[in-house]
Amino acid sequence: RNRGMRTRLGCLSHKSDSYNDFTAILPDKPNRALKRLSTEEATRWADSFDVLLSHKYGLAAFRAFLKTEFSEENLEFWLACEDFKKTRSAAKLASKAQRIFEEFIDVQAPREVNIDFQTRELTRRNVQEPSLSCFDQAQGKVHSLMEKDSYPRFLRSKIYTDLLSQTQRRLS
Repeated sequence: RNRGMRTRLGCLSHKSDSYNDFTAILPDKPNRALKRLSTEEATRWADSFDVLLSHKYGLAAFRAFLKTEFSEENLEFWLACEDFKKTRSAAKLASKAQRIFEEFIDVQAPREVNIDFQTRELTRRNVQEPSLSCFDQAQGKVHSLMEKDSYPRFLRSKIYTDLLSQTQRRLS
């Protein structure tokens, strides 16, 4: 727990005017990733939030941005729900649902997402008899929140604009 705070403070002290360290965003071979990422692809992330979420590097860049805002739990929850919906084993369904609930939904959860009381209570009831759709409402609320709030800020962020200019620089 302590290490996380130090890392966060370390990130803050290293902020500069230009975002050139793409290793944080594109952990698997950032230079190769940057070569593979076309300006066209990176520009398409601005078309819609779902286009951004469906692109491997778009998702990575958005996650890096959310970390600078200390709100990556929203994306982590959304991704956990996407993974949860792929659960094929009935035996795993209940334990996975419980784990997601305890990590993201419950009051005072370690990575509590910002949802209203009604949605939290509905999700609490759904998790008692879990189905693949038990997080749908909560996931929808978190998706909307990110789309209305974080996504527009991401598109104006240093991370995104510098990434775009990196891809354009390659072309010249």
